[in-house]
Amino acid sequence: MSSDGPNHNEFDFEFLGNTTGEPYLVQTNVYVNGVGNREQRLDLWFDPTKEFHTYSLLWNQRQVVFLVDETPIRVHTNLEHKGIPFPKDQAMGVYSSIWNADDWATQGGRVKTDWSHAPFVASYKGFEIDACECPASVAGADNAKKCSSSAEKRFWWDEPTLSELNVHQSHQLMWVRANHLIYDYCTDTSRFPAIPTECVHHRH
Repeated sequence: MSSDGPNHNEFDFEFLGNTTGEPYLVQTNVYVNGVGNREQRLDLWFDPTKEFHTYSLLWNQRQVVFLVDETPIRVHTNLEHKGIPFPKDQAMGVYSSIWNADDWATQGGRVKTDWSHAPFVASYKGFEIDACECPASVAGADNAKKCSSSAEKRFWWDEPTLSELNVHQSHQLMWVRANHLIYDYCTDTSRFPAIPTECVHHRH
């Protein structure tokens, strides 16, 4: 998902390249006001090429949750009260593509794309968007207001039960992080000698 412009917001699910027999890796990233570098990477507990799976994003005023087959794999919490920007007032579209990132994506760029396997195909089914429509002609602040719950209209994603993970989901996320997370920008001291501010305050 992405908004437009140089100060855009973006939520990424990225399947990285792999070599035969190796686990498939998924990388997530969050851009806020044009700033990314918030990568997390995990190996999946299944082969995503064998059958269809569900990849979802829950985005509300309190959190962004990345889910695989309804299991949360990442949570980006609204920490504006700590002075940390949160993506909340830019309309976003949904995009999908296949792109060549063999300078970094497969084993850090050591394995290059084998073009003899082209054409490369991504297949989708059961695609759904349940969201508030934000016309491009309407100002961001007005769209944000229109898409927030009020006394007149309630949106399901603003319900208090969705302001944070429930106990079961929290346990699922802990399991994912303990067993499948292989890279987290929050712990990469070579890239970030000072821990990024949001990492200090995030519970997950």
